[in-house]
Amino acid sequence: MDDEWHRVPERDRAAGGGRALALFVAAMLAVAAFLGFHGELPGWPTGEPDTSPPALSAPVPPLDPVAVAHVVQPALVNISTSSHAFGLGAAGSGIVLTPDGQVLTSHHVVKGAETVTVTDVGNRLEYDATVLGYDSGADIALLELGNAADLVIATIGTSSDLRMRDQVLAIGNAGGTGGTPTAIAGSITNLNSTIVALNSADLSRKPLSNMLEVAGPVSSGQSGGALADRNGAVVGVITAASGEPAREIGSTANGYAVPIDTAMRVVQQIRSGTPTDTVHIGPTATLGILISNAEPAGTGARVDVAIYGMPAYAAGIVSGEVITAIDGHPVTTAQSLRAALNLRRPNDTVGLAVTGSGHLQRTVPVVLTVGPPS
Repeated sequence: MDDEWHRVPERDRAAGGGRALALFVAAMLAVAAFLGFHGELPGWPTGEPDTSPPALSAPVPPLDPVAVAHVVQPALVNISTSSHAFGLGAAGSGIVLTPDGQVLTSHHVVKGAETVTVTDVGNRLEYDATVLGYDSGADIALLELGNAADLVIATIGTSSDLRMRDQVLAIGNAGGTGGTPTAIAGSITNLNSTIVALNSADLSRKPLSNMLEVAGPVSSGQSGGALADRNGAVVGVITAASGEPAREIGSTANGYAVPIDTAMRVVQQIRSGTPTDTVHIGPTATLGILISNAEPAGTGARVDVAIYGMPAYAAGIVSGEVITAIDGHPVTTAQSLRAALNLRRPNDTVGLAVTGSGHLQRTVPVVLTVGPPS
């Protein structure tokens, strides 16, 4: 099964979403530009003739999809993942950053994966991969390929120079087939889009902001692939598509990408070896529970499922109980517990404050174990 975030159609999104926000920002920028015109009103005569010659600039040549794909393809990889516990598999793409095998991809491509196998498009060799770290909120992950050397690396550009209507090429493992990457040409239609993405693998939804929007039918399997400019430099990491859902309701298909400047900041944080509450580094530590926000809001993380044989279950924590603190620090939501665990490592012992039936409270020591990227 391929793995792809899909943009949730407008009818399924909250009112006043990213499109409205983008229009608001555009309007404010227009006002700012008007007021910042050095005190003059554009187009009003000043009483002096304008004798300066008109400024001429050479037209920008159109993007050549074949030429750009030829540059980018050798620096891409096809990614295949599996989870033995649930019998799930997924496919995606990645971008080679170093000759010895550091690969940039989308977090959701490797989310929940117990094994990650990578095929390099440049040399057609297959590698076992390790997840070095990830930022689930930014949907970015960094992999390391075992025993890799002399790989073709991507040219990393900058997303700060992108402008509306710039032509770009989205290229990746469309359909999860693992063959030659598929290239889709399009133009930038939003520089700061906010969407709600649906993961087709586990049906989870995630809000993603500050995304690049591209007019083009980006498809499943291209997640983690490259959004490249006319020179073949990577300016974004493909993360979501509205293709099939959009066509179902008669809308234009779009693709969405994380700006490369954002992605590389996550990469640098992972390389630093210092985790944050958003950036996880190294093997993932887990309690072995599925959680949600407790009611009333702000009172903790509710244990929906304590998985048999995992640390929380072994410590006596059961479904329906609420975790209110970890190592003495308050837990107010499911996300705050995830953020706290982000800083822990497998084999760490944590003290969980738990409220059970009858509002009985207790503190439970739990030894964390290794889990898949979450």
